[in-house]
Amino acid sequence: MKTNIVFATGNEHKMQEIREILAGLPVEVLSLKEAEISADVNENGTTFEENAVIKAKAAAEQTDAIVLADDSGLEIDYLNREPGIYSARYMGEDTSYEVKNKELLRRLEGVPKEKRTARFVCAVAAVFPDGETLVRRGVIEGYIGEKPAGENGFGYDPIFYLEEYRCSTAELSREKKNALSHRGRALRAVREELEKRIQGV
Repeated sequence: MKTNIVFATGNEHKMQEIREILAGLPVEVLSLKEAEISADVNENGTTFEENAVIKAKAAAEQTDAIVLADDSGLEIDYLNREPGIYSARYMGEDTSYEVKNKELLRRLEGVPKEKRTARFVCAVAAVFPDGETLVRRGVIEGYIGEKPAGENGFGYDPIFYLEEYRCSTAELSREKKNALSHRGRALRAVREELEKRIQGV
């Protein structure tokens, strides 16, 4: 029996990344819109993991497919790990990331590089048709640069720099970003479990 995977997001940038990382699985990966699911979710968890599970379970109530959901964000140590779990809602959900990035850079003005440490965190939750839930976390460490750079990413990518590559995550190729990213790491960990499950479906 073939099953599908529904990823609980409406973000097309994210869906492109997810499909690339899950490529090769013998299933179709659908967005909420493609699966005709409307999940109005109150993300009231206190961790990335809790919010990912809340989103996945809300969508799972409306489908027999395997449901995945993620919650991810940027933690900046100097700003007490802000914006953290509020990354998507920082300064308001309808505020552009260009404005959000400018504000974070303003708050870090004059702060030396060694104190601008930051990380991207992603928790991916999977809810299976039998109700079993699993969660995996991926993290990538870096720092906040002095200015935005790059066109290949979205969200906070243009201000998040990787020491090893001396560039922002928005300057990496898509393949390199998928290999390194927090979402890529969390998704690959979940993918291992999916492969076991799908073989038995």
